[in-house]
Parts: sequence; C-alpha cells; structure tokens
Amino acid sequence: MVNTIGWELYRTFLAVLTEGSLSGAARALGITQPTAGRHIAALETAFGQPLFIRSRTGLSPTEGAISLRGYAEAMRDTAAALERAATSRGQEVTGTVRISASEVIGTEVLPPMLARLKHAHPQLRIELVPTNRVQDLLRREADIAVRMTQPRQESLIARRVGDVKLGLYAHNDYLRRHGMPAIPADLTRHALIGFDEETPYLRAASRQLPIWTRDAFAFRTDSDLAQLALIRAGCGIGICQTALAGGLVRVLPEQYNFTLATWVTLHEDLRASPRCKATFDALVLGLRNYTGESG
Repeated sequence: MVNTIGWELYRTFLAVLTEGSLSGAARALGITQPTAGRHIAALETAFGQPLFIRSRTGLSPTEGAISLRGYAEAMRDTAAALERAATSRGQEVTGTVRISASEVIGTEVLPPMLARLKHAHPQLRIELVPTNRVQDLLRREADIAVRMTQPRQESLIARRVGDVKLGLYAHNDYLRRHGMPAIPADLTRHALIGFDEETPYLRAASRQLPIWTRDAFAFRTDSDLAQLALIRAGCGIGICQTALAGGLVRVLPEQYNFTLATWVTLHEDLRASPRCKATFDALVLGLRNYTGESG
C-alpha cells in the first residue's frame, strides 16, 4: 500500500508538522479538518505506526514522523520544481523562478535587481527565499542561489561575482556616547553585536578578530538582519557590509577588513531554461555591480 500513497497525503503530513494541529494544517492547505485527519490516518495505516501523539495542545510528531520529514520535504521541493518547469513555455521568459540568498543579500541587495528583471520580463514570477540556510539546488529547493562559498557539486553551474566587503561599523549616536575605539583593545569596553551560535565560517573569521567570541557580545542574534538593525539603532559595534553602511561610521578600518567571495549558482539542467537564464544573468550583472567587480 505504501507505493500507492498520493502526494496530497505527504503534503498534509508536512503541514501538520509545521502547524502542529489538524486545524492549522487544514487552514494552510485550504482543506477541511476531517480531510486532514483522514490523510494522517491513511499514512499511519500505510506505515503501520503512529506519526503524531494527540494531546490537548495539538499534535506532537513521533520519532518515526521526524525521520520521514526530510523525505517528504524532498518530495515537496521536487513537486514545486516540476510545477515551475511546467509553467515555463517555449523560449519565452515566463513562469516561476525560485531564488535563495542570505538574509541580508535577499532583503537589502536583491530587490532592486529583481525589480529591473521583472520590468524587463513582465510574465516572470519570482519567489525570493531570504535564508542563511544553504538550500539544496540538487534537491531543487531553489532554482538559483546566491552563496558566499564556492559550490563543490559538479552538477552546479557557478559564476563568481566578486567579493562583498565588510567591516566594523557603529551608528554615530553610539560613538558620541561611548567614544571611538582607537586600538583593537578598546573594543573590550564597547557593546559588541554578534552571533549566538558559532558556525565554521565564524570560527575562521575569529582568527582575524580574536575578540569576536560569543561571550564578548552585549547583543547576540544569528539573524544578520537583526544584527544590521541593532547597529543602525545605535546599540553597539558590529560587522556590516560596506555597501550597506550608509549613515554608519567605520570603526578601526585599518585593522579590520573582511571579504566574502560571492557566487551565483544554478543546476546545470536549468541552463537552457529561458526564465532561469534571464534571472541568472541579471543576478550576475547586478551583483558584480554591487561588489565592484568588472568584466
């Protein structure tokens, strides 16, 4: 029976995982609650195990349900990629393209580029996913991704668009209250804005800026957008992309200069897709201008 399970049952399964209840899943999918309940019951019968534990507060996934989540998400992403491909007709730039980028790039940098792209191709529909999680192009979680690391998979096409420059910045109001650091040691008496959970990239970056550790931060958040907002609000000193630092003051510019190599990538199977090619080319051009890369 497992082989005959329809996609709609897995879609309901994912919705219940996300919403935590049958009623929430039903609202999200536009179906009735009894239908959602029948879908979950059918899956549990097919798999011969419970997927959720019922309680007064909703539904909690069992270990079996958690282990199935990745597979169901892969099915969802493949179905979405199929739908995007099916809506692209002939050689026209039409249909939907899904773009993944970091929070800051996706929110602060890409929108003007996407506005120009949409103006040039009115029939194009754009799905923008600002996330610091690296979305899997091989699983078609996105069609195109802007990444700060070079992709290693052979089946991905990658174009390097330059280096994003970063530095330490603070709002003038903060520096007026607390003074401008003159040497790196002065940072120890300032309110620093940084991460909550360390990543491999942050561990590598800390070699250039040893003070940049979790215990040193007065404000901690793993959201790059939140860090940028805190810097702009005058909360303290943090790392900011130089091109986005309008209205902010550079701190210790001679000592601290960081760069992030930036790439635009897509799956090689999409290179002939008019919608993906137009979007890929527009992002490469726009990001080269943003980083100051020529050629």
